[in-house]
Amino acid sequence: MTHKTELYVPQGTTAHGGYTLDIGPEQAGWTHSSLRVVELEPGGEHTFTTGDSEWIVLSLNGACTVRVSEDPGAADGDGTAEFDILGREDVFAGVSDFVYAPRDARVQIASGAGGRFALAGARCERRLPARYGPAPEVPVEDRGSGNCARQVRNFASADAFECDKLITVEVITPGGNWSSYPPHKHDENRPGEETELEEIYYFEIDGPNGFGYQRVFPSREGGSDVLAEVRSGDAVLVPDGWHGPSIAQPGHSMYYLNVMAGPGTERQWRICFHPDHTEGYR
Repeated sequence: MTHKTELYVPQGTTAHGGYTLDIGPEQAGWTHSSLRVVELEPGGEHTFTTGDSEWIVLSLNGACTVRVSEDPGAADGDGTAEFDILGREDVFAGVSDFVYAPRDARVQIASGAGGRFALAGARCERRLPARYGPAPEVPVEDRGSGNCARQVRNFASADAFECDKLITVEVITPGGNWSSYPPHKHDENRPGEETELEEIYYFEIDGPNGFGYQRVFPSREGGSDVLAEVRSGDAVLVPDGWHGPSIAQPGHSMYYLNVMAGPGTERQWRICFHPDHTEGYR
């Protein structure tokens, strides 16, 4: 299990090799979920091999071309699929299109104008084809009400886009609101009720000097426990435990990217709400 002091990942603390954020199973102390963020200067390129994981390339800001070679050792152009991500100005501007890259492939990301791109990944068994996810097909859900209202962009939820293990969505929480509420957990495999999923929260805050708060607390003795003040570029790991609320500072909307995967055979987001925090909410 990840040590409690490592659940909060401040911006820059895992940066290396061209990534401003690099969290994988080895760094997190778990088995499946990964998240990287790469920044490209105008005309910049980044190449990586997918290894034993499937990956989604998502624009945080900017456009890019993604080339996926089904054979990581092949020459350029041999068995390569190419996709253009139109992207967006920033994460608060709306949904983005994206590209899925399978395991055991080579991926090149090139950006003429430069930009920042998230790579959400999960160790997997099946090798699915490389595919493009158009922005107009991303299901957008308004969840909650009042000061718990938020927008969920289900671009690669279990019901919206096929992956082997990976589940990833975006959430926009208006300034002053709570999301990831009521607190919930998904750290046990209970068929039909709960799926075991490791989770990464990656945050960006709208406007200068903005911040938010993320709570994770134990669902069992010795479980994960953290209350973190988060700013743009920070991440919080959820290997187990109740998580929520996610709280946005008044006047500063909060974005987070959720990346989830786990060992179960069923790719589903099944959660259990904390019984002490549901009365009067739903």
